[in-house]
Amino acid sequence: MGGPKTLDDVEPFLLNLFADRELLRLPWQDVLGRFIAKRRSPKVRALYDAIGGGSPILHWTETQGRALVERLDALSPQTAPHRFYVSFRYVAPFADDAVRAMKADGITRAVALSMYPQYSCTTTGSSLNELWRALDREGLRDAFTWSLIDRWPTHPGFVRAMADTVRRGLAEYAPSERDDVLLMFSAHSLPLSVIDRGDAYPQEVGATVEQVMEVLGARNPHMLTYQSEVGPVRWLGPSTETMIRRLASDQRRNVLVVPVAFTSDHIETLSEIDIEYAELAHSLGLTGFKRAPSLNDTPLFLDALGDLVHEHLLGGRPHHTRYRERCPGCRNPSCRSLPNPVAEAEADDVLVRAVA
Repeated sequence: MGGPKTLDDVEPFLLNLFADRELLRLPWQDVLGRFIAKRRSPKVRALYDAIGGGSPILHWTETQGRALVERLDALSPQTAPHRFYVSFRYVAPFADDAVRAMKADGITRAVALSMYPQYSCTTTGSSLNELWRALDREGLRDAFTWSLIDRWPTHPGFVRAMADTVRRGLAEYAPSERDDVLLMFSAHSLPLSVIDRGDAYPQEVGATVEQVMEVLGARNPHMLTYQSEVGPVRWLGPSTETMIRRLASDQRRNVLVVPVAFTSDHIETLSEIDIEYAELAHSLGLTGFKRAPSLNDTPLFLDALGDLVHEHLLGGRPHHTRYRERCPGCRNPSCRSLPNPVAEAEADDVLVRAVA
């Protein structure tokens, strides 16, 4: 989705978010979406102000992109040099910015890499659809040969990196308490209307959690919750906030929140978990409420990104086998498209492009 870099970017970011019918379907969306965005803007602006005046997600995405291409140059010298371009969904740099820069740099072969590990039509799907629309807007539909990395919820390197963040989070507790810490894996929620039409997101997030727990080999109790509900629609649960309240009522004291669907710090970790949920938890007696570190630029995660893309190039497939499987209730004619796809087993000059 991206995030507003400055406080002045907050309202345009929200306006774009609430206008996206691939994420939210609201009655009279042009009017109601604009009303919600403008009404929420002062509050959200204050939240960004409290974490430093803007989102760090562009910084972390560019950091991850630089590290990724460095690793790819070493892993796959035959396709080097590699370059990366960032495309955010609701704030600059947009998909149009990325494809124009690609064309100016003489790129012809591209990999669209989703920085959402778990696939959803509302996130990866919406971002890819916007990328293809940008190609049309810029007259570049046939300028690049594409393949996709559209999901990677159980990639071994990603799972190891996630398990490592849990271990580092548990290390913040006294040794006598660690086995009793409840691990609360928290993912961004989605509208239930999206889930009801068959979106794969809950399955893929759950698969990540179970793989991480298996690698950990820990005895800790664990659960999966969802955060960041916005707008007047029903959302996928159980909600992280509700579970914090219930755990407190059950006299639980030590809870480690693990952001499982986020690959870097942004407002959902730095504000929603670290400030809002932490204040709530501590006020209810959850004195051992903490958060596991985000992946950001941890070497294990950067290595995982390099391996992920290298394996994709070696595999020679244009996309994951599930990419063409439309949700049973899908009514979006542009969903699951791929213009000008790379031929099977083709591996020529490569570009890696981050979609966040």
